[in-house]
Amino acid sequence: MPLPILRQIGVKSLKSVEHVVLFIISLATVFAIGEEVLHMFNIKTVELADLLLLFIYLEVLAMVVNYLESGKLPIRMPLYIAIVALARYLILDMKDMDDWRILAISLSTIVLAATVIVIRWGQLKLPYPKNKDMEH
Repeated sequence: MPLPILRQIGVKSLKSVEHVVLFIISLATVFAIGEEVLHMFNIKTVELADLLLLFIYLEVLAMVVNYLESGKLPIRMPLYIAIVALARYLILDMKDMDDWRILAISLSTIVLAATVIVIRWGQLKLPYPKNKDMEH
């Protein structure tokens, strides 16, 4: 087989695996959302922890949708998820933390937020040149 055909088969195979994994991630996230909603119904109350966890799940689904639509995964989306996760951890467990841990989590959140700003600024002011070979 010529090399271009092998490359084409390899790319198609990897894209298929990629879509299967994205489907598994989506399915697992929807399942986790269902479990969380069922938990809220069982305890007959909605707590802040539940809402923040649902926001994390929503961000994961948004990331999958964004990736499927554009074929690219913006690095900002996992950073948003990390920021929400750190905020959730800080809000829920603050009573049991010492001052240094609270400071470390707060500074980590600020660093992630600053990273998002720098990445966004870089995307606007220093965009990548269009690459004709990478387009679908």
